[in-house]
Amino acid sequence: MNVKFSALSVPQSGALVLTVAKGAKFAGFGAEVDAATGGQLSRAMKAADFTGKQASILDVVAPNGLKLDRIYLVGLGASGDLAAYDVEKLGGSVAGRAASARVRKLSIASELHAGAELNAGDFAGRFASGVSLRLYKFDKYKSAAKRDDNGNGDLKAVTVMSAGAAAARKAYAALGAIAEGVHLARDLVNEPANILYPVEFAKRAKKLTKLGVKVEVLTEKDMEKLQMHSLLGVGLGSVRDSRLVVMQWQGGRKGQKPVAFVGKGVTFDTGGISLKPGAGMGDMKGDMGGAACVTGLMHALAARKAKVNAIGIIGLVENMPDAAAQRPGDIIRSMSGQTIEILNTDAEGRLVLADALWYTQDRFKPRFMINLATLTGAILVALGKEHAGIFSNDDELCERLSGAGEATGEKVWRLPLSKAYDKLIDTPNADMKNIGGRNAGSITAAQFLQRFVNDVPWVHIDIAGTAMDSPKTEISRSWASGYGVRLLDRLVSDNYEN
Repeated sequence: MNVKFSALSVPQSGALVLTVAKGAKFAGFGAEVDAATGGQLSRAMKAADFTGKQASILDVVAPNGLKLDRIYLVGLGASGDLAAYDVEKLGGSVAGRAASARVRKLSIASELHAGAELNAGDFAGRFASGVSLRLYKFDKYKSAAKRDDNGNGDLKAVTVMSAGAAAARKAYAALGAIAEGVHLARDLVNEPANILYPVEFAKRAKKLTKLGVKVEVLTEKDMEKLQMHSLLGVGLGSVRDSRLVVMQWQGGRKGQKPVAFVGKGVTFDTGGISLKPGAGMGDMKGDMGGAACVTGLMHALAARKAKVNAIGIIGLVENMPDAAAQRPGDIIRSMSGQTIEILNTDAEGRLVLADALWYTQDRFKPRFMINLATLTGAILVALGKEHAGIFSNDDELCERLSGAGEATGEKVWRLPLSKAYDKLIDTPNADMKNIGGRNAGSITAAQFLQRFVNDVPWVHIDIAGTAMDSPKTEISRSWASGYGVRLLDRLVSDNYEN
């Protein structure tokens, strides 16, 4: 969606959005438009008992005295109530309403009256960001005759008008880059597995070079030399070759340690020899949600020229049953030298991450590592789909991540790690086993990963409940949410940029 910015003026066609403070009194440009309608807007608010409550919307069709099809009055709530995420949700709500009404041209009069953490430019930029995030759709495989655009296809032009158009345009330059990263992550998760397999995923990640990201793609031969048998073992049953992609963005000071993000990229997960039930298996095209997030995040950081050195590493495999597939009971040696007894081939994501995490800390010596993975069904039992679960060896990093979650609406909840849980993955046959039993499944998976991070500050984010088929919000209507891009970008921008 192409978003334009301009000064405040009454448009000559389409729909207009006016923001209204709690108490339902017009001011500034809103009062000017109300006067042009002969007071119709004020009368409509009174008749509908519209008070300007936050997120309320009143649709005034065919307003008097203007060439507009409709005017949307959007409540901002009381002074000081609006946070950044609230404004993005407002933008999403308005975009959804306009798309449903088949509006082709939408003009948004963004007048800041509330929100302590926002200036006028940021307010307008975040409103536009919410519009962009809401209007995402994935229908590329539908024929023109069958395509159901849910109204989105009719909204062709969006103009955000404000007293500070230049400041709004500048704010949206960064926010639009983040939205692009979210869209990329959604696209990757939504793609079917026959289209997006490890080699193809790596090719798409390689496109980030256009933004200045250095991208390396390690082949199976390269990984064999590094003795990444934990990662490679997962892909043994697939005809698709595995890949490890290393993305580097150098936006910070020369020589400064990077921040690092690692993503699980199982492009399809049958469970391997430990075959999953057939029902719902099609959703396992989304088992690369962690890798999609890391790729989208690297796009966002590069596109907005983030002043940070960042590493993104994704392990890409396909887990299939085949005569060559690894079996329950097999013992493999990871890149770290630690041995792993495979008791369940469906606990494969942690095997991919084990080598990817070890490689990351060994090569780059990062300030911290955060990995994301659609790792366990147990996290849905614990937290549902409202929060992602986080596990960490560093309290400060956890607190910063939680703060970023509150600010973006991509919330996280910390669960424990301890020696008592760690014992559950001990085995007499190897250094560890890849499952810990029925109880505390998400925790024992995290304990497994912790054995491959050494002393680097680290967080594991289990996004099984939030990356796909998650609850619909004002800014996310897709099966794939793009969860994590906005969360981690906010973490970086608030705490780690020069």
